Amino acid sequence: MNTAAPRPVRLLVCDDHVVVRAGLLALLGSAPDIEVVGEAGTGEEAVALAAKLTPDVVLMDLQLGEGIDGVEATRRVTALSPAPHVLVLTTYDTDADITRAIEAGATGYLLKAERPEELFSAIQAASQGRTALSPPVASRVMARMRAPHPTLTDRERDILGQLSQGLGNREIARALFISEATVKTHLGRIYDKLGVDTRAGAVAVAKEQRLLP
Repeated sequence: MNTAAPRPVRLLVCDDHVVVRAGLLALLGSAPDIEVVGEAGTGEEAVALAAKLTPDVVLMDLQLGEGIDGVEATRRVTALSPAPHVLVLTTYDTDADITRAIEAGATGYLLKAERPEELFSAIQAASQGRTALSPPVASRVMARMRAPHPTLTDRERDILGQLSQGLGNREIARALFISEATVKTHLGRIYDKLGVDTRAGAVAVAKEQRLLP
């Protein structure tokens, strides 16, 4: 008795660059076990289409120009019911970007430099809820896990706590009765210790490593 062929993975592609998106659609069209059901140019559009089309996987870029970024779009997509799996496809591989995407619910994190067959395999893996990471990303994740947690001073922890509440430098200075210059100095040290260069990255890594109360 002939067994039916497995259903192709239903995929939604989100990338704000029209040329990149067109290239991806052409490439993915050559994969017999992948069906592109939609394309989005913004994070908001990706969330709306994911809710409407119920794809198995959303292929998500991180930097999306105006509007919400790929991390926030990932957070909203994975909160849907039913929730598609999100596979990040980006050129960015900093610790902060990786941490933020995974914290937002991404199943996998792939770099655009990967070979087509690696992309196809990652999409299949993501559709089954299995983690798919580019080798450089996997190496960074493993190195981060093996590395000893950074040691923060009590004052740095205080500032991180304020930062996690969305406060700006002036508000933090007022709350802790210190100058804005002192806040900036501490922030620089926090960034260095956590290996990040943004406020959001600092909060994401601090949460990941349980450095916040």
